[in-house]
Amino acid sequence: MDTQTRRALKQDKFVTATTSGLEWVGANRGSVIRWTIAAIVAVGLIIAGVLIYEQRTHASEQLLGQAMDIYQTPLAQPGTPQEPGQNTYPSAADRAKAAYPLFQQAADRYGWLHAGEMARYFAGVTELDLNQTSQAEADLEKASHAHDSGVSSLAKLALANVYAQTGRTSQAASLFNDLIQHPTTTVPKAQAQLQLAQMYETTDPQEAKRIYAEIKDQDKDSDAAQIASQKLQSLK
Repeated sequence: MDTQTRRALKQDKFVTATTSGLEWVGANRGSVIRWTIAAIVAVGLIIAGVLIYEQRTHASEQLLGQAMDIYQTPLAQPGTPQEPGQNTYPSAADRAKAAYPLFQQAADRYGWLHAGEMARYFAGVTELDLNQTSQAEADLEKASHAHDSGVSSLAKLALANVYAQTGRTSQAASLFNDLIQHPTTTVPKAQAQLQLAQMYETTDPQEAKRIYAEIKDQDKDSDAAQIASQKLQSLK
């Protein structure tokens, strides 16, 4: 078969396929229009969803940033003159009182976003600064279920300390041990071990010594090992 003949056959097949396609579209015009409209609507919804998500992410980060700026403001130091233009708070409670409403607002509005989860944790922390223990416990409990493992670990650590300070040692130990078994970058294993051992210093000194000894042997050059070594000396 020569080249010209093969080219003609290919063109005939293309024409036949195109004609068949056009005939099918003509016969199914209503369905094609509905499918096209549905596809356009779906694409529009996806684009709108992405834009809304980006807008709310930006808004949540801005609100969290405003709250963090307040919460990181220095405290006034007695006898130390304040630098011109520097904002300070007279006490940690005053600072927490100013930051708390913004943390709570960000948590309530954007709790499903990362910034909202962070805000929920800091709402609990500022409530602790204000001695609102029951409210703090409720917010830290919510934050402990955050999708972000770093936020969740921080909330569990704070919540465990609340339990320890209020005499609920078994609940505190459960959370500390969970953090030991599931370390994160925000709460490393040694940090949770130190907190657990510190709780046991008054209720079970022998268990505290055992944990401190374990920390000391894990990494002898680490800060945690040095703290554990000092603790062991003081518990003798």
